[in-house]
Amino acid sequence: MKKRGIGYGCIIFPLGLGLGRTDTAAATLEMGEDGTVTILSGCADIGQGSTEVIALIAAEELGILPEDVRVFTADTAITPYAGVTSASRQTYVTGNAVKEAAAQIKESLRQGAAELLNVNPDDITFNKRIVYCEGKKTSLTIAEVARYCRSKGKQFISLGWFDATTSGIDPDTSQGEAFYGYTFATQAAEVEVDTDTGEVTVLRVVAAHDVGKAINPLAIEGQIEGGVVMGLGYTLMEEVILDHGKPLTPTLSEYLLPTAKDVPTITSLIVEEEDPTGPFGAKGVAEPPNVATAPAIINAIYNAVGIRITELPVTPEKLRRLLKEKGY
Repeated sequence: MKKRGIGYGCIIFPLGLGLGRTDTAAATLEMGEDGTVTILSGCADIGQGSTEVIALIAAEELGILPEDVRVFTADTAITPYAGVTSASRQTYVTGNAVKEAAAQIKESLRQGAAELLNVNPDDITFNKRIVYCEGKKTSLTIAEVARYCRSKGKQFISLGWFDATTSGIDPDTSQGEAFYGYTFATQAAEVEVDTDTGEVTVLRVVAAHDVGKAINPLAIEGQIEGGVVMGLGYTLMEEVILDHGKPLTPTLSEYLLPTAKDVPTITSLIVEEEDPTGPFGAKGVAEPPNVATAPAIINAIYNAVGIRITELPVTPEKLRRLLKEKGY
């Protein structure tokens, strides 16, 4: 017999190193005479897309296009320290450092453009490589303003620094600032349980994640989908088995991972509740997508057959034994 169920998993996930540990990042930015930008950052991109996020943040702040930005990362000989690529922190911490560096150059450009256009600096607008003043017909390109600024000795290189270190928790009162921010998520899973074999098939997952502000929506969607699949493997099949310290699942022949055939229909819902301290309101979204999947699936199993799972992974053998105990 096959029975279906639906379950939900809701999480609150802390961002950054937190707990009073030092959490900083720096980035340098230089604008050339052609209006292009070079960024140096110690942020290591290990597949999560932080290099593109850095470029997008700088481009947005300076009013240029992403293709105008070159990013060099994770070279200890030339790039400033940006901390570890973990704790879902790089978009927030390094992103803020890059935004700060870009803002310094932007202020220099603003002053130069105001001199060229003979207007108030506060009236200057930057958009898609064009610098202009509302109500004034004349406009300039970023390249024209950059050349002028360099010729007049105005600032064209900057260092951005951001410190996200929290105060930590007082061990006596349990009060304080544990983390600089939190992200929230809810996932719903629909499963089918074969009561004869104990096999669980995940049919569909809907994952709603608060990302603050989506700097790169397509990458976030991919991150959510990848996290769901990772969470599915953790829930149903990945298992390290030890015999007196000797691993019995040392290869992918025994330690099973999800394949394309195991991936359910995944609907990613991006929720934007902007964090006022993040770069353009952004928060991290790296780890949270794989956290809510397990509770959603085991709650769906409970909804289907009335069995509360307390040990992962939910292999067919384990579930069949529990089903037998319940009288299936």
